[in-house]
Amino acid sequence: MNTMEEFTYKRAGVDIDEGERFVTMISPLVKKTFRKEVLTDIGSFGGLFRFESAKYKEPILVSGTDGGGTKLKIAFLMDSHSTVGIDLVAMSVNDILTSGAEPLFFLDYFATGKLEPEKAAMVIDGIATGCRESGCALIGGETAEMPGFYQEGEYDLAGFAVGVVDKAKIIDGMDIREGDTLVGLASQGLHSNGYSLVRKVLFEHSKMDVSTHVPDLGTTLGDELLRPTRIYVKAFNALKERVRIKGIAHITGGGIPGNLPRVLPEGVGVVVREGSWPVPAIFRVIEKMGNVPVYDMKRTFNMGIGYILVVPEKEAGDAVGLLKDAGFDSYVIGTVVKGKKEVRYE
Repeated sequence: MNTMEEFTYKRAGVDIDEGERFVTMISPLVKKTFRKEVLTDIGSFGGLFRFESAKYKEPILVSGTDGGGTKLKIAFLMDSHSTVGIDLVAMSVNDILTSGAEPLFFLDYFATGKLEPEKAAMVIDGIATGCRESGCALIGGETAEMPGFYQEGEYDLAGFAVGVVDKAKIIDGMDIREGDTLVGLASQGLHSNGYSLVRKVLFEHSKMDVSTHVPDLGTTLGDELLRPTRIYVKAFNALKERVRIKGIAHITGGGIPGNLPRVLPEGVGVVVREGSWPVPAIFRVIEKMGNVPVYDMKRTFNMGIGYILVVPEKEAGDAVGLLKDAGFDSYVIGTVVKGKKEVRYE
């Protein structure tokens, strides 16, 4: 007698029970990020956030989104997943902060072929850490189990941040003038950009791997490459009431030449002073091992400067001092000059 074979969702590769266990695991992590404005609990169809508009004369919402990028490949090779969530938050939050916005809340998207709750919980723990560092609430997200779509043991990440700024306090660079000063805030190494070139140079060309100890770095290659992106919210908060910030650039893919012009008004350019800040060793290692042209290094990586503030010349010293008190290394790295929104190194 013929019998019909039974198929279930679990047999197809999606385990609902494991998904529910995952939600139980991450709930305490997420709740630690909640602000008083959060009105929903974990598991709701939508995240509710009470917007206190009375705090603002003319509130403007600012949003930003980004993904994990190919830095995730390093996490897979290392089987280390506690920092990539910080990167995810940092990339979006640092972007909206360039407008002077206070981050309010964050949502994440985690997708994988087969959900491994313990591994996924490490990722969410990193996201929660980033949210606490930036003062925003993790009010929702999506966990997608997609059999056959991702390679075994791999996952993808995306995130979305929303902030608010009073219209009169929006930082858009339009007041930047000749003579203003560039204050560069130190990065924590590569942050989250240029990893396709990094893997090509260090892994494919130089035949190194994540366990290789590099004397110039003082650590293994994998540990260096997984340093999380720095979040600059506390740096901005230390200055916003005490220094006039005219423009802010988040130095991501494209480096200083590709990102600083985005905040410059017509009629000006900038001169960046070579040697005005210490360049982390990882950049020298990449340049040497891959014989990467200096131009490409500058157009690919942050080269040790993760954020740039444009301030009046007479306030630059105060800015550097206040940032140091807040725990951020910063340097006077250049000047605004007449020009056509170009970056020139001298």
